[in-house]
Amino acid sequence: MHNTFKTLPQLGDRLFLTDGGLETTLIFHDGIDLPHFAAFDLMRTQEGRRTLHAYYLRYLEIAQANGTGFILESPTWRASPDWGALLGYSEAALAESNRESIALMHELKSRYANDQMPVVVSGCIGPRGDGYVADAIMSVDAALDYHAFQTRTFAEAGADMVTAITMTNTPEAIGIARAAKAAGLPAALSFTLETDGCLPTGQSLAEAINAVDDATGGFPAYYMINCAHPDHFGAVLKTSGDWTRRVRGLRTNASRMSHAELNEAPELDDGNPDELGAQNAALLRALPALTVLGGCCGTDHRHVGAMCAHALAA
Repeated sequence: MHNTFKTLPQLGDRLFLTDGGLETTLIFHDGIDLPHFAAFDLMRTQEGRRTLHAYYLRYLEIAQANGTGFILESPTWRASPDWGALLGYSEAALAESNRESIALMHELKSRYANDQMPVVVSGCIGPRGDGYVADAIMSVDAALDYHAFQTRTFAEAGADMVTAITMTNTPEAIGIARAAKAAGLPAALSFTLETDGCLPTGQSLAEAINAVDDATGGFPAYYMINCAHPDHFGAVLKTSGDWTRRVRGLRTNASRMSHAELNEAPELDDGNPDELGAQNAALLRALPALTVLGGCCGTDHRHVGAMCAHALAA
């Protein structure tokens, strides 16, 4: 079924960029207090919206200068009911914040998108629990019910797709895929990996992708890997199998530290942008369908710029 959404331009051969580590950039570079890593909370104020606007512009300029496409990932990774409640949002206020986040993405798209630079607006969905730990795993039905709130809101707001970032387990990923299907939106699912290249549950990436495809009739448009350094998962990509062709996106960490170490780190480890760019480009050989490059924890526009330069030179 994943052939249904050929209208998504990143399903072709062209390189698409997306942004880097939004939350770590806001906290460590911009000095913004971000309770629960909830970037969407900045949408409450004009100053916060200006901060987000400026953040995305850096990346859009890189894509424009290099002739790539771009995926605008909304700042809504934490804008789901449980996290919204922790920040004092009513369901109505949370829905409005999600809609306004998609509206901001469309505003940016209208400024940059043209025939030479396709731009996709993606509604970003995060895990119900911690993005580093596979605790309190939901059933598929519970995940579908929980994440339907955001997928419906994104569809109503005119998003082009949804992307689930930092998925730690397959039942939640399956639930999101089914919620996206019910909302009529294509979905990309991105798994977080540990230093051994496996999901936090211990499941292999190949097993996770095959399990979601089997449970959804291959509904996801594609899969991604995020919140891991290339050193952590490069070896597992050497395993042969059709599943590698389902991976179209990478959003890698700047740091080689484990998730447990990152969680306790008092300072940002932003690694080496040029080295990370070269390592991402090298993975093009292991992932024949790879078209989407961006960053996760510790990365910023420098890292994505290096990824772009190395990928285009590869």
